[in-house]
Amino acid sequence: MPSLAPHIASVPASGIRRVFEIAARLEDVAMLVIGEPDVPVPHHVAEAARQAWSDDLTNYTPNGGIPALRQAIVEKLARENDVHVDVERVWVTVGATQALHQTMGLLLGAGDEVLVPDPGYTTFSMNARMLDAVPVTYTLSPRRAFRPDLAELERLVGPRTRAIIVNSPSNPLGTVWPREVLQEVLDFAARHDLWVISDEVYEYFTYGTPHVSIASLDVDDRVFSVFSLSKTYAMTGVRVGYLVTPPGLSDTMRTVQEAAISCVAEPDQHAALAAITGDHGPVSEAREHYRTNLRLATRLLDERGIGYLDPEGAFYLWIDVSHASQGDVAGWAEALLLEHRVAVAPGSAFGRAGEGWIRICLAAAPEVLTRGLGALPAPGDVTAPPPRASVVSSD
Repeated sequence: MPSLAPHIASVPASGIRRVFEIAARLEDVAMLVIGEPDVPVPHHVAEAARQAWSDDLTNYTPNGGIPALRQAIVEKLARENDVHVDVERVWVTVGATQALHQTMGLLLGAGDEVLVPDPGYTTFSMNARMLDAVPVTYTLSPRRAFRPDLAELERLVGPRTRAIIVNSPSNPLGTVWPREVLQEVLDFAARHDLWVISDEVYEYFTYGTPHVSIASLDVDDRVFSVFSLSKTYAMTGVRVGYLVTPPGLSDTMRTVQEAAISCVAEPDQHAALAAITGDHGPVSEAREHYRTNLRLATRLLDERGIGYLDPEGAFYLWIDVSHASQGDVAGWAEALLLEHRVAVAPGSAFGRAGEGWIRICLAAAPEVLTRGLGALPAPGDVTAPPPRASVVSSD
């Protein structure tokens, strides 16, 4: 049979999905591995989707989205992000995932480089490889409070570097970069004439540190901003996000949207419109639920002397298990799952700098969190799972 394109073999598999798929074949698992809200979609959002189906609103829409939704996003961006754009800069996408891939497809050619955070969300590097481009990682380390080292960025940038990805609030870390750090990154991008791709999926979930959109600081139109409704409104399976572009790209965007998706499903867009313009009480309630779970989790870890990064945003907790994982946190996480029925995301799934760490999702029932965290070995424990585990094929 014919072969696939050679560069496809370089696309890394998701270490998160590997654990999840093993867990899905087991019973009674404390599921802390996937970033999935555990609250229901707000009632008015579900009703808007149902009404759209009842009214047979099931046709093609403009490539960029229905006008009312795009206008609502324009108003939201001005009100909540201090980002002022016209509707021709707003493009409704199939979740943030398509928005990220679409942006990288616009900016990267074969062999071009993009700077991606390490630890960072898995699809940053996956998307680059899918496009035959090269992800070059910049390290977010504990010694720098998981913020970028500008000196390292200067060493990494080269003649093929085209863009840098910023993710605040961060998945998996939960860090929220302050305005001055974002400005430093923007100044760095300007010095080297780079595009900036900003992933702001967790913008509504911060805990005491305000979220700042880097596009609000942009003075020379180099920022592409990626947003999603998935986490905010518990709509992960509905698949609606949006991309905010620099000016002057409407004809290009119309073409690439047509080639990639034509448009997002019309009922989903009406659900998104209801979410953005409707009651945000459920969003506030979800944020308080995650904050309460965070307090529970950190108390349990503190009691057992297990280290972690205190998050400023998102709904994850980044936990140090290097005392138990013996340099192979991916194998250790599989062993934890098989022996204790606790599913966590290995930190190495997010990059080399994640070795020795795990990410847990705080969107869970308190009893699930308590059980899952109780299975983690404390420093000095001798009952830690072995660092490797044999598992049945996931084929």
